[in-house]
Amino acid sequence: MDTNQVQIIQIDPEIDGQRLDNFLLRYLKGLPRTRVYRIVRKGEVRINGRRAKPQVRLKAGDKVRIPPIRDLERRPEAVGSFENLDSLVLHEDDHLVVLNKPAGMAVHGGSGVNAGVIETLRHARTDLARCELVHRLDRGTSGCLMIAKRRGYLKLLQDALRRPGTLSKTYLAVVHGYWSNGQVTVDEPLATTSRSGQERFTRVDPTGKPARTLFRPLRQAEAVSLVEAQPLTGRTHQIRVHSRWLRHAIIGDDRYGDEFADQQLRGRPRRMLLHATRLVIPPLEGHDRLEVTAPVDSVFKRFLETTLETNDLGI
Repeated sequence: MDTNQVQIIQIDPEIDGQRLDNFLLRYLKGLPRTRVYRIVRKGEVRINGRRAKPQVRLKAGDKVRIPPIRDLERRPEAVGSFENLDSLVLHEDDHLVVLNKPAGMAVHGGSGVNAGVIETLRHARTDLARCELVHRLDRGTSGCLMIAKRRGYLKLLQDALRRPGTLSKTYLAVVHGYWSNGQVTVDEPLATTSRSGQERFTRVDPTGKPARTLFRPLRQAEAVSLVEAQPLTGRTHQIRVHSRWLRHAIIGDDRYGDEFADQQLRGRPRRMLLHATRLVIPPLEGHDRLEVTAPVDSVFKRFLETTLETNDLGI
């Protein structure tokens, strides 16, 4: 796109209902948020020839005027060649892609990362130029990541995520210590703080938002245990913080973990041992039920085989 000229963009049905500010932030990648709001406030952006507020919802057929942006910084569009993209795809249909996200890969650009999974996917496949993240996984977490091809299905999935118990996500976590709790549901509210220029930090706090996580032990040893974790709510870093609250920090967690205990492990992996292993989407407005399972990577599997002496869990 040539940002040095006035552009008239006609909104197609896939963008219908999106806020003007969100549309501009995506279309003018690299332009600071403050400047996006400034050009809207000054009336340089118009919808069907009229001034508009940032929060107005776009409609199919609308014509959006975008002024010349002569100093727009070009941002990298991909993190790599993504030659192994096909091997990461767990499921794909007309509405959804589910990837087995590798540990260490960010899902989107920002916080020191030029580009992530979503930017790379859009770059690698022209048919996915308008795909959107349904949810996020922490950079250190691997496993099932949902990416919507169509905005209508994106809304359905995000609405389902806001209703506890509607859409099921199950994780595998390797934690420090012998798990003696049995199956347990942690029901502890969480509060997340975020300061300018710093990453978010979540803690158990009675004034926080309700948060519930179901834990079930799968295999225990003296120093480490493999557990299944099912978040029943969707708070930031929920599994990691609730694991720590139980005094079973996840191995390799550089924010909520136990660095000293990590260092004592023989053959400790250079990744956080948290993996989104299973995803179940119920029937949604004519769409069939979907269940997807993501295998763990070789590092995760090798650590389990060595430390827990197990290879019979089907993972």
